[in-house]
Amino acid sequence: MGRRKKSHQGRGTVARPRFWGRHAVAAALDNPRRTIVKAWATGEAAEFMQFPADVAVTLADVADLGRLVPKDAPHQGVVIEAEPLEDIWLDELLADAPERSTLLVLDQVTDPHNVGAILRSAAAFGAVGIVTQDRHSPPEGGALAKAASGALETVRWARVVNLARALGEIAEAGFWRIGLAGDADLDIKDALGPGRVALVLGAEGPGMRSNTREHCDAIARLPITSAVESLNVSNAAAVALYAASVA
Repeated sequence: MGRRKKSHQGRGTVARPRFWGRHAVAAALDNPRRTIVKAWATGEAAEFMQFPADVAVTLADVADLGRLVPKDAPHQGVVIEAEPLEDIWLDELLADAPERSTLLVLDQVTDPHNVGAILRSAAAFGAVGIVTQDRHSPPEGGALAKAASGALETVRWARVVNLARALGEIAEAGFWRIGLAGDADLDIKDALGPGRVALVLGAEGPGMRSNTREHCDAIARLPITSAVESLNVSNAAAVALYAASVA
């Protein structure tokens, strides 16, 4: 667990991801678990961000900042390079979960924008965390942090080697595992119940893999109309989290 691959997001590395945008940077600065290595900002953004005294800030113009991030990335005048967060172990995440809680499990959802948006929804609806397979999930990076809008720093994220084995541990911890699929006969409101719930979502297109599906206690669908074939995975996660929060 916790093995990290090279990243092509921004011009940082997975060893030291690069974040941009005022919300993502402010959240990283506010996170005591996050170590900031470098920072670049316009004069106006540096004053607005109020960097701690122990963070050295290089003043730069907008064009210089643009060369530090992917093309057209909305840096909003500030870029930082940071150490990645320490790994969260699945057993720690499960042990800390209250009796009534919701967990998200992502099966090969690799797009950083989707995972970032899912983290944001997880924060909004009070999920205890997300679980992904290490080899099939995006590393920390600027695009993900920007989409998460600060939630990368607050939502616990456990990366595991074997997702099926992890789903077994999740069941042992008392979670009812609900896989989301458009071809399911059961509506999500009928699959939910009190207590601990793990919502399992697959990648857009292929959905959950068969082995993942076999490790779910129920397969349910979201009650969408025939006007659309399916929802984006991040939208589906938000709807499912809302349903779990009011069940």
